[in-house]
Amino acid sequence: MDTLQSRRPPGLGEVIGRLLGDARGLAADYAELAVLDARRAAIRLAWLLGSVLIAAVLLVTTWMALVAAGVVIMLGQGASWATALIVAAVVNVIGAGALAWWMLQLIKELPFTALLRQLRGEKPKEPQ
Repeated sequence: MDTLQSRRPPGLGEVIGRLLGDARGLAADYAELAVLDARRAAIRLAWLLGSVLIAAVLLVTTWMALVAAGVVIMLGQGASWATALIVAAVVNVIGAGALAWWMLQLIKELPFTALLRQLRGEKPKEPQ
């Protein structure tokens, strides 16, 4: 009889206490997972940005080598130094202008325009 009285089912307070403890533990586990995931994402972003920087440096040196090769070819064809350098500068300015034009096209559509349009109740623009 003694064992039956000592093994009574847990009360409502004890069940709620266990439930809250388990919920707190679950929330802590999810928080730890989120922190570890964020740390992993930050490390990957750092590696990605570093790789992009190295690729940009390599592309710039490649462009400089191509411009230098063009200057050498023009000099071999009998062009003066001034003409060869002016042609190289014009090619660079044309490339910078094309890049600036492309960037202006990107800027025309600001971020979140679809969301702002939806919140204002405006109709979507016709596709171009």
